[in-house]
Amino acid sequence: MIDIQLLHAPLQPQLCIDFVSSKSAGGIDVFIGTVRNHTRGKPVVRLEFEAYEPMAVSEMRKIAEQVKARWPAEKVAFHHRVGTLHPGEIAVIIAVATPHRKASFEACQYAIDTLKETVPIWKKEIFEDGEVWVAAHP
Repeated sequence: MIDIQLLHAPLQPQLCIDFVSSKSAGGIDVFIGTVRNHTRGKPVVRLEFEAYEPMAVSEMRKIAEQVKARWPAEKVAFHHRVGTLHPGEIAVIIAVATPHRKASFEACQYAIDTLKETVPIWKKEIFEDGEVWVAAHP
């Protein structure tokens, strides 16, 4: 099973954990990406995430399917935020459940690394003295 969501509202890690949890999963790995309060020594005021939503959801689903094909992942959840986020807020959650911990760690790392490389979500960092688009995603 796969749960893919691109949301304008705050993300809730427990929803992802609950989705992937099962009695046969001995390992659940959860990556939670949050907004830092600084980048390259500059204070971050906020981030703005934009996405080509139909393609972003499609690409996240493709990554989740790759995870399930490469590892014994029973369930995979991807939740990504769009819109304006402030330091401390959650930008992305990935949860993967597998029978053993090693596979869940590997699958979760693959998922976040691949998401950052291939999913059409763009990030703008806003500082007190300007802003910059960051190549966090393609």
